[in-house]
Amino acid sequence: MIQVGIIGGSGYTAGELLRLLVHHPEVKLDFVYSTTNAGLSIYKQHPDLIGELDLEFTDTIHPDVDVLFLCLGHGRSRSFLETHTFSSTTKVIDLGNDFRLTKDKLFLGRDFVYGLPELQKEKIKSSKNIANPGCFATAIQLALLPLVSEGKLTDAVHINATTGSTGAGVMPGGTTHFSWRDNNFSSYKVFTHQHLDEIEQSLKQLQTDFDFPLFFIPNRGNFSKGIYATIYTRYDGSESDAKTLYKSFYSDAKFTVISDEEIHLKQVVNTNKCILHVCKKDGMLLITSVIDNLIKGASGQAIHNMNLMFGLEEKTGLELKASAF
Repeated sequence: MIQVGIIGGSGYTAGELLRLLVHHPEVKLDFVYSTTNAGLSIYKQHPDLIGELDLEFTDTIHPDVDVLFLCLGHGRSRSFLETHTFSSTTKVIDLGNDFRLTKDKLFLGRDFVYGLPELQKEKIKSSKNIANPGCFATAIQLALLPLVSEGKLTDAVHINATTGSTGAGVMPGGTTHFSWRDNNFSSYKVFTHQHLDEIEQSLKQLQTDFDFPLFFIPNRGNFSKGIYATIYTRYDGSESDAKTLYKSFYSDAKFTVISDEEIHLKQVVNTNKCILHVCKKDGMLLITSVIDNLIKGASGQAIHNMNLMFGLEEKTGLELKASAF
């Protein structure tokens, strides 16, 4: 059994991680670290786990666990690793943004690999440290990777993507409470969102001459989970060519599916799937991408990475079905 430790156990990503790991056939939860909740039963913070998990939060770490999931929020993983020592054999999967960029990937002797399985599965398999991608970045990259794999991204890319309220984290804020979010819609960080850097890094990895602007408008939706992204750019080939390219690129992907029909969020919420739809009109290729922001965009992808790192079948613990109603 893989001995697992979780750091920062009280947030949404940790809650989803626990919900999935508690039924993972190859995992034993060793500890869930939370200084603010130490001694409290985990189901008190994550009530969906009542009857599923008989474990308490702790403020003590076990440095010899097989794999450590960092669910600390952006910018906090570095300081945690600086003040807590783990075995040289402990693998680390960071769900924050501390190590996603190439310039940040080396830290305290650890070399972090960007953990997008559809981009670099073989590197992940041999890695001991993973920087889990961002949620928006996952949905958007999966929509564009087939194009850059063939050097076919030749113009500016326009992106409009809407995320649920869980994307803002568990701590309540002015734009997350019900009375503001309900029956409402807004944009934020227009053209400046932090996920743009990792998206551009991956695109250039496959198409080194890519040097076109990414115009990204992130939106807040009045729902809890999911990301619905529409991406369009000029494309010289036919719609049929594009569909063939996408289906070929993802032919071996375990969780990314190309749909011939138009898609919607309920097809992916509570799963580790990304579903893509491709169509062309007036010279523009439109790619629609849908994921669950907390699973495929965070915790499920982290478990997928763990499965690859430990030589398990990729879908282990992740065979999840959406609810259509």
